[in-house]
Amino acid sequence: MSSDLSHWTPRPRPERVTLDGRFVRLEPLDPAKHGDDLFAASAASGADDRFRYLFEEPPATRADFQAWLDKAAAGADPMFWAVVDMASGEARGRQAFMRIEPAHGVIEIGSILWGPGLSRTPGATEALFLFARHAFETLGYRRFEWKCHNDNAPSKRAASRFGFTYEGLFRQHMVAKGRNRDTAWFSIIDGEWPVLKAAYEQWLAPANFDAQGRQRLSLPNAIAAARMAGLAALRRATPADRPVLEALQRDAFARNEPILGVTPLPLCADYGVIMHECEVWLAEDPDGATGAIILKPQADHLELWSIAVASRAQGKGLGKRLLAAAEKRAKDLGYRIIRLMTGEKLVHNVAWYQRSGFSIDRIEQMPDRRAAHMSKWIG
Repeated sequence: MSSDLSHWTPRPRPERVTLDGRFVRLEPLDPAKHGDDLFAASAASGADDRFRYLFEEPPATRADFQAWLDKAAAGADPMFWAVVDMASGEARGRQAFMRIEPAHGVIEIGSILWGPGLSRTPGATEALFLFARHAFETLGYRRFEWKCHNDNAPSKRAASRFGFTYEGLFRQHMVAKGRNRDTAWFSIIDGEWPVLKAAYEQWLAPANFDAQGRQRLSLPNAIAAARMAGLAALRRATPADRPVLEALQRDAFARNEPILGVTPLPLCADYGVIMHECEVWLAEDPDGATGAIILKPQADHLELWSIAVASRAQGKGLGKRLLAAAEKRAKDLGYRIIRLMTGEKLVHNVAWYQRSGFSIDRIEQMPDRRAAHMSKWIG
């Protein structure tokens, strides 16, 4: 959304409506209808772990749980839904819209308890998707939040898997269950939703699951591909693309050989090994491959092993889009630094990277050439 919000109007508050998916249906919490199922999900084995970072304790008895149910069902913020399995009709978890700020278009998903029959299933992912889609598309909110105790590593991993962006840590934010709580903040904003929606829909589609219900493409990879496609029409290369990649690299780097006086390093590589160890992303047009980036995750940085633009596509800004995609991918993977190496004699390349924010860290004297090692802090 534009920064000009002069025509902004407060968003409506959520209403108690049913949200249907393929795996699950979100129903407004009804103590009579959902109580027994949710008690079973709440009290099942592993309850202490599920409740460790929630504000309430595991229910000791069905009567204890009823008191929580009645209060939760009557509340408007948080406003609870039961997550009902479409196949069995059982309520296998619950979640809430909370910290609802219609004036600013901000809403949070929280108080999540996905029981053993829901956690780590496509239904849990769809439950999150249904909430996000409702918040952005039906209610018109600008910001969808996820917050958790900073010690809650599974919750932080889930937020990252679902495509939320980590925004920082609120230190000494709360006192929870007699202990300090530092709160990790994550969000999705409206401008990011179309790309994420496409990834969710691709992941949730029947074609993404085999006959045994196993996913073919992971959600993080679907999100990464959707984000990269939005930057430079990229797709993740497969081993079948090796001949295309090798031809593209020869075409893109051939002009550097007379300048270097030796064969460019990308033309000395074994691309079977490269495709096994690295992420390879291809840009294409109707006539074939136009560019590629090869990314190699390292312990503390993402290595931009190669960026190549076909000779027929040079001078059209594709290199900038590929570099932007590489930096975006680094951020998605949680890196703060991106590093690369290029020939010192390739002064135009060195200058281009410097204009793009890279700095020379050192010059390495190799047996047959000198290489400039460069890096960029991407925060």
